[in-house]
Amino acid sequence: MTLHPSKRLFPALLLLLFAALTACGPRATPALSEVEGSATSEPAASTTTPTQTPLPNPGGGVLLLSMTESGTAHLFAFSPSTLALTRLTADPWDDIAPALSPDGSRLAYASRRNGYWDLYILTLQTGEIFRLTDTPEYESAPSWSPDGQWLVYESYADGNLELTIRSATDPAQAPIRLTNPAADHSPAWFPKPPGRLVVFVSNRSGQDDVWLADLDRAGDDRYTNLSSTPAARESHPAWSPDGNQIAWAATDANGLTGIYVYDTRTPTDPARWAGAGGWPVWQDGSHLLAVAASPNQSLLTGFAFPSGGLSLALTPLPGSVRGLAWIPGGLPDPLPAAFQQAAAQTPAPLYTLAGPARTGVPSGRAALVTLDGVQAPVPQLHDAAADSFQALRQRVASAVGWDALASLSNAWVPLTTPLDPGLGEDWLYTGRAFSLNPLLANAGWIAAVREDDGGQTYWRLYLRTLAQDGSQGEPLRTAPWDFNARYAGDPGLYDQGGGTMEPIPSGYWFDLTALAADYGWQRLPALANWRAYYAGARFTEFAFTQGLDWRTAMLELYPPEALVTPTIVVPPTRTPTPTIWGYRTPVPSRTPTPRPTSTP
Repeated sequence: MTLHPSKRLFPALLLLLFAALTACGPRATPALSEVEGSATSEPAASTTTPTQTPLPNPGGGVLLLSMTESGTAHLFAFSPSTLALTRLTADPWDDIAPALSPDGSRLAYASRRNGYWDLYILTLQTGEIFRLTDTPEYESAPSWSPDGQWLVYESYADGNLELTIRSATDPAQAPIRLTNPAADHSPAWFPKPPGRLVVFVSNRSGQDDVWLADLDRAGDDRYTNLSSTPAARESHPAWSPDGNQIAWAATDANGLTGIYVYDTRTPTDPARWAGAGGWPVWQDGSHLLAVAASPNQSLLTGFAFPSGGLSLALTPLPGSVRGLAWIPGGLPDPLPAAFQQAAAQTPAPLYTLAGPARTGVPSGRAALVTLDGVQAPVPQLHDAAADSFQALRQRVASAVGWDALASLSNAWVPLTTPLDPGLGEDWLYTGRAFSLNPLLANAGWIAAVREDDGGQTYWRLYLRTLAQDGSQGEPLRTAPWDFNARYAGDPGLYDQGGGTMEPIPSGYWFDLTALAADYGWQRLPALANWRAYYAGARFTEFAFTQGLDWRTAMLELYPPEALVTPTIVVPPTRTPTPTIWGYRTPVPSRTPTPRPTSTP
């Protein structure tokens, strides 16, 4: 059928009419992006799926972070859009907790360059370093006053951490102690004049909370609890650049760590959730960077507040983070000579593979290496893990002053040796794991800090250093777990597998978990029943997985048929049947008896 020409033109005329009406209407205004800003005061409603927005980089801002590399904490600079991870220090000592001065020209940080933890000030333009403190006691986590004349920092005194104020220009001036006697640390000075407020973390309420110190007051009236969350543990408070908001990290009872923002203009309102992560640092008044730590990996992330948009996708970091600072103006160009030399260095490997003789080992199988000087039921490890273990052992002995890895509960466990129930597929069978002697915990030489990650429980292991003069280790900030508390007669402590130690053990301790991670040794999660089963905690065990799963690692030592688990055969039992007894209980019955009869 053929349409009339007028009928064929009718749809085209309708399209032309619609286009003309559309052109006459008002034009839509393109919406401003989050980086450009918004003309309205109300934030746009967030979507259920966070979307990544461009990372704000005002004036070429750069993130300065302290991160472990080859077992030593160095300073690095990083910008996701303009600067790859660049090393700024490469000395054989730790540099941690950087803090930028208000004018952006100086950096205060803690360093062990003289063998003890002291405070130093680095001039960014020239690379010159000025030593501020010279004491054997631990001093770290500095924060600047708004005028750049003073520093507040944490120092070890009277068996725990306290806050101290000191002149940033005159080391001869006596320091001023701000807190006593609870454990107080992680201070942050109010960024605007007159700067009479300091936020910090304290356990004076029985749990780590964020507190505010008013320097214009005295006595107990000086301190105010800002978080007041008995079921959560707060850490790392940070002021926004305008001083109106405070961000901090909080870990709840389920092990979930997030960033919360407290608005000082509405002090009665609780802190608001900003995003998942810990250790926040402000880029500006509406964007935050944070560290999202998994059990064996640190990641960098960023998000907008209060919209909740993701501004930086999870970025893996090669080491453990020991401090963060945002430099809005960026680094000098060109970099000082000291920075350039550090950036050009290549770290030496922590260990080298010796390549042991493979005598008597079938082709395609890995060898087991005997560990010299190590006491264990079977002092052997997989040849890929033995060199790393021995290097870690030497490093730990140098750091803590005693050979902590010389006596092990287990190294390699033969497949024919049964472990405790629930450990049938433990990494000890692979020759890629070791466990320390748990008796060291009872003797006070090991402290295990509980760290939950979602539904799993991990442990951060600390070793008590032999020298307690400040030359080894650091003070503890978090109370370790007391496994023996389950036997104290308290039903609640028994059900939860123990409790935290009160007070926090004094002295200096070394983070074995962090150093072991640099050597490739990962901690393992506790079994689900660890609260009722001590062996299931696995708090002293480390595994050298190299990205392998358990079965693949086992196949490096054993043939596949050795891993075939036979089907369990239930022993035969008799089928229940009625039993015929040889004895029958007598039943009463009529018994004939003689009856009297007449006698003739």
